[in-house]
Parts: sequence; structure tokens; C-alpha cells
Amino acid sequence: MHSHLEALTTLFEGAPRFVGRLQATEAASWAELLDQAEQIALAMPEDEQIELLDAHPRIGADPATVSALSYGEQGYDRDAGNAELHARLNWLNDEYEQRFGFRFVVFVAGRSRSEIADLIETRLGQARESEKRRGLRDVVAIARSRLAKLAVAPEEGR
Repeated sequence: MHSHLEALTTLFEGAPRFVGRLQATEAASWAELLDQAEQIALAMPEDEQIELLDAHPRIGADPATVSALSYGEQGYDRDAGNAELHARLNWLNDEYEQRFGFRFVVFVAGRSRSEIADLIETRLGQARESEKRRGLRDVVAIARSRLAKLAVAPEEGR
């Protein structure tokens, strides 16, 4: 397995201060660590919460700029999309970031990018705090999904 730091960096797209907090925990397994990760993410100072959200690539970002895991999660390998969808996603991401001050992050869970564009649109009407908390929970959901793909056995612990 990669080093613990490498694995955490992969699971959370970098986010150095958050990864540092996770390294300082006393979790006995990856499952316990990810349970703690959600509590830590929701409780830490807002500038660190925003750093964690902004570490994730934009939905619909240039495929050359996203991590290999994000590339698959966002479905670039299944559906390249079209210019109209790219323009819509760019516009919605801009609107979202201007409204909330952080990046839209969602656990894609097999949804197409056009479904996600519709989702961003509905999220624009949400309260900032509840939207931030939803995004942080989804960051951890993404990490859980990635962990399963990386097949890090829980008994390997930390």
C-alpha cells in the first residue's frame, strides 16, 4: 500500500491542513478514520473547510486538469459531453462559487454531467451553511468510495 499520507492525499485531493488533522487522529482502521473525517471536516474552521472543498476539481473541468480518480468519477471515460453542456457547467460553477465562496462538490454516484448541472442549479437556492455542510459530507462520501476502489484492507489499519 502507499504511505498513509499518500493514501489520504489521494482520498481528499490534497487539502494539506485537513490531511494533517487526519494524520493526527487515533483511528484504529480506515473505516473509523473516515467516520472521524466527517466530524473533523464539519467542526474545523471555515477557511480549512473551504480549502478542503476547493481541493476538488470543478465538475466539468478540463479533463487534463483532474486527478485520475476524478476523471473516472465524473464519467469523462463514458461521456465526453458537448460544448453546450461544458458552457452550462462553467456558468453554473461560476454562479455557485460567487454565491457561496467555495467550489461545488458532489458525490457523483453515477449521475451524468447534465444531471449534475441540474443539481447545481437547484443547490443555488440553498442556505450557505447547509450547502457547505452538504459539500463537506460529500467530500467524505467521495473518499469512502475511493477507498473501496483502492481496496485498502481495513485490517491494514494505519
